[in-house]
Amino acid sequence: MNFSQPGIIEHSDFCYTSVNRSCPKITYPTAIRITLYIFFITIIVLTMCGNLIVIISIAHFKQLHTPTNYLTLSLAVTDFLLATVIMPPSMVRTIETCWYLGDVVCKIHSSTDIMLCTSSIVNLSFISIDRYYAVCQPLHYQTKITTYTIVIMIMVSWSVSACVGFGMVFLELNILGTEDFYYNNVACVGGCVLFQTQASSSVTSILCFYIPGFIMLVIYKKIFHVAQKQARSIHSIACNNVHSENSKMERKATKTLAIVMGVFLSCWTPYFLCYMIDPIINYSIPPAIFEMLVWICYCNSTFNPFVYSFFYSWFRKAFKMIIFGNIFQAHSSSTKLSMD
Repeated sequence: MNFSQPGIIEHSDFCYTSVNRSCPKITYPTAIRITLYIFFITIIVLTMCGNLIVIISIAHFKQLHTPTNYLTLSLAVTDFLLATVIMPPSMVRTIETCWYLGDVVCKIHSSTDIMLCTSSIVNLSFISIDRYYAVCQPLHYQTKITTYTIVIMIMVSWSVSACVGFGMVFLELNILGTEDFYYNNVACVGGCVLFQTQASSSVTSILCFYIPGFIMLVIYKKIFHVAQKQARSIHSIACNNVHSENSKMERKATKTLAIVMGVFLSCWTPYFLCYMIDPIINYSIPPAIFEMLVWICYCNSTFNPFVYSFFYSWFRKAFKMIIFGNIFQAHSSSTKLSMD
């Protein structure tokens, strides 16, 4: 990593000074390290707490036991595991610039990281499909989106993501054809970097981001147009009060869709653009840039509870009951939550 600003790096060293082929270590000044630890720990805690509250809400309140919310539950579990299993070691690697947990743990960490991030994106895609049927084909929603259908979606999300993550790392598909170059020029002791060939990065990006992202973009665009059409249709036969109410609903729907796509694209697009470009430009993007982009991707899991749950009033009421301990009261699981 090359920094031009004086004072950012205190000194450079090696992760293991007595080991041959040790990775270089960059030590930041204490003030910068403490600031970074506070910042990353805040992200981790917010991600853990936000998604844990979503998990408890859907699991506890019977009113929330719906096919749609089972998808949201799967998404929350994915993001919660990302915060508890992946983010803490990634935080240490980012700040200390070394990996001290060994090669096997590195492979497990990288595989699980890819699996959970991919599962999160695929879950978002399935949620968009669910909402498409709810808005665009409401008469067929009950027959198309059943609990069985949702279970299949969740199984596909987790199984495909696991195959991509663990298959790519443990079968070394990411370095297929460049093994000699990788082990002679890239691999070093104390590092945990997922090296990708151009073919591997392209295939992974297409499967894990561009296809799910394209599906979400097309579906939400369709939902937005249908919602607008329905609002105009109602307006043509409604009184002024109804018109005002539907205008409010249309603005709310527009805002929701904008937040959904805006957060998703803002968090993931920069990383996957660099991810595909880096092998083409001979891996000239600094590792520090990738570390920063990875954490921006992680932040999508931080924002998901707010975008998909906190936005709705019935979830907000559930959150309040959880925070104040009201869920421990008798029959609290049968509480009727407002559906605004």
